[in-house]
Amino acid sequence: MNLFDALVLGIVQGLTEFLPISSSAHVQIAQQLLNLGEMSKPQLTAFIATIQLGTETAVVIYFWKDIVRIIKSFFTSLFRRSDLTTEVSRDAKLGWLIIWGTVPVVVLGLAFSGIIENQLRNLWIIAFSLIIFGLVLGVADRYGKRTKSIEQLTTKHGILFGLGQALALIPGVSRSGGTISVGLFLGYSRQAAARYSFLLAIPAVIASGLYQFLKTYSDLDSSLLATTILATVVSFAVGYSVIVVLLRYLNRGSFMPFVIWRVFVGIALIVLLSSNQLVA
Repeated sequence: MNLFDALVLGIVQGLTEFLPISSSAHVQIAQQLLNLGEMSKPQLTAFIATIQLGTETAVVIYFWKDIVRIIKSFFTSLFRRSDLTTEVSRDAKLGWLIIWGTVPVVVLGLAFSGIIENQLRNLWIIAFSLIIFGLVLGVADRYGKRTKSIEQLTTKHGILFGLGQALALIPGVSRSGGTISVGLFLGYSRQAAARYSFLLAIPAVIASGLYQFLKTYSDLDSSLLATTILATVVSFAVGYSVIVVLLRYLNRGSFMPFVIWRVFVGIALIVLLSSNQLVA
């Protein structure tokens, strides 16, 4: 892997982690297009796990004030109930909702980890997932009422958001795509669905990222040090920028551009696979 390859993968990871277009799909496609055959599978897995730490750091830094406020309110609700205010109660409730919403992806991820890491890492599955769940996002964006705010979240809806996140265990679905689709179907605004999607992703993303990193980092040798650092820094910078731009865009914009992109990439992938330009 050279510096150009690292730059491309860092940009792809940063661009796609928070957009509802599936980072796992785009990174896997980029790997094949860059023809990284000289890297062993363990080396490539370790490299990807490391650069994902860049985007994970980006979401933590962006939502740092929210995270601190939610954690403080959560523990206040447990141990100092006399200090509860309306705002503290609301943030404590959000903390509980994030916990409950994280349960589905943890349970299903552990139960089916072997299948997820092997059988589902197939470009045919990714292609159809991009198209099908892209259309689902389009329907949700078109017909969802989009009137509810994040303050109106209930425990039931928090768990349903979590099930949407668990769908992203299937490569090509997209973590944000799954959760945002659920939110839109439940009547939440685009901004509220996206914001809660990002907050909900933090525990799962950090836990899975650190797990993958600790499991594979020994496969990174010194020759990959420079490229790994470059890609990680780039993924952080691009990922942070994407969060900022996306949340501003959703004040007025729709998810339709992402739906079109998903369908386009899915169809292109089917064509490339059918003509043996890519290997599933």
